[in-house]
Amino acid sequence: MNLVTISEASKWATNFLEKEVLPTNISYLVQYGKVKKHGENGSTMVDLSDLKKYYDSYNGKREINWKKNLGYDLNWTLSFDNLREVDTTKHVHRLHPYKGKYIPQLVEYFIDGHTDDFKKEVYFKKGDIILDPFLGSGTTIIQSIEADIHSIGIDVSEFNCMISSCKATHYNDESLQKAIKKLISSLDSFEYDNKIKEFETELLEELAKFNNKYFFGSDFKYKINQGDINEKKFSTDKEKEFLPIYQKLLKKYSIKIKQDRSDSFLDIWFMNNVRLEINHVFETIKQEKDVKTRRILALILSRTIRSCRATTHSDLATLKEPQLTTYYCYKHKKICKPLFSIKTMLNRYAFDTLNRVREFDKLRKPVYYSVITGDSRIVDILEKVEKQNPELSKILQKQKIAGIFCSPPYVGQIDYHEQHAYAYDLLGFKRKDELEIGSLYKGQGIEARRSYIEGITNVLNNCKKYFKKDYNVFLVANDKFNLYPEIAEKSGMKIVNQFKRPVLNRTERDRNPYSEIIFHFKGI
Repeated sequence: MNLVTISEASKWATNFLEKEVLPTNISYLVQYGKVKKHGENGSTMVDLSDLKKYYDSYNGKREINWKKNLGYDLNWTLSFDNLREVDTTKHVHRLHPYKGKYIPQLVEYFIDGHTDDFKKEVYFKKGDIILDPFLGSGTTIIQSIEADIHSIGIDVSEFNCMISSCKATHYNDESLQKAIKKLISSLDSFEYDNKIKEFETELLEELAKFNNKYFFGSDFKYKINQGDINEKKFSTDKEKEFLPIYQKLLKKYSIKIKQDRSDSFLDIWFMNNVRLEINHVFETIKQEKDVKTRRILALILSRTIRSCRATTHSDLATLKEPQLTTYYCYKHKKICKPLFSIKTMLNRYAFDTLNRVREFDKLRKPVYYSVITGDSRIVDILEKVEKQNPELSKILQKQKIAGIFCSPPYVGQIDYHEQHAYAYDLLGFKRKDELEIGSLYKGQGIEARRSYIEGITNVLNNCKKYFKKDYNVFLVANDKFNLYPEIAEKSGMKIVNQFKRPVLNRTERDRNPYSEIIFHFKGI
């Protein structure tokens, strides 16, 4: 056995993999039971042979295994496998969760104008205008601002446009900091039911005792990974064992769990006290006079309540049913509890937002952007930009749009409105589910595919009216139904290149090898 410290292990792994491995990366492997923890009295040690076994079985051979599964035409350069989560969620890109978005480095690779051994052509240059007709959470716009490129984003969802606008907006730092502190202070002074705090304190004490006894940290996770423990049976038994303790505390403190109504998303998916706190914070936000500040405070609250829904930690992305009791958490490998207050999350996300806005402010270039709420199939881009941003309108009329970088929705995979149902409920935005292209409820059948081809084609035909002559269109798609050749033909374009990339950083439990294609269209 060759035991080393976390710091020594990171140096060894850096040499072994020939890329930087931080001590935090090693700590992650220990924390989640990928390698066994050794040492006592707070000094964590790992066995280098255990670490080497992990890298040999997974990381080192990942490229070979993925190419065997997905084909040797896989462009591994576009896997960005050297990146950590902190890189792919840099600055404002993590202001609000959004299912189905691509990482900023993918956009950066195609629009930033750099060249290397794999990409010799420059598609966009400083001062160009780039368009994203499926704006989503605004990744393309943000990267364009970083790259000194003007940008226009369009989305049928008003909430998506709000996310993107909040990310792209330049704020007065002093005013935003003051507003955030006022918001936090307002919730701190709000105590609808002071028994909640006492109840949670005792519940956490009981959970700590129980989890320390039965779910022994990294050793427990390591034994699960090695197959020494039947996780499902053991966890179910312990879940049932703790439930009476939870129920006894609810009775002791007379805690009201459910709300009186169940008419809306906010009624169903939040504990009673959480809903009362949400209402209080939202009323405080409404009193903010500055529109830009009011909108980002509302986005902070939206991000907060998403994390405070009454569901398990592992089901945040795909809600199943309200979780109103303690439960075994497959993410944290212990008994967890639902949230009874938004205070901790609001505080964390408020100051995280402030820091991310500051970080992006140092990188942003003095370019123009426009975020348009509308249907990309029919929207008059010039008219909308002229109303929103006259300076950008002048540039648009003079030089036109250089092209597109976007990820159109996939056929029948995501309900883009429903994933933010809580926000539509809270903010009162009108939902336009019926205008989504490729929406989940339409399925993936023949008719759905026909409708999809028509929808994407109409978007491209409408947008290309504003393009300069030698334009470049990049569409990130998982084209398992081979629809894009027909889309190109019906749009009066041709596919000049395809980049097939592995998608490594996925949040879902399904870790099967998965790829997507970046189609490069040009005019015929």
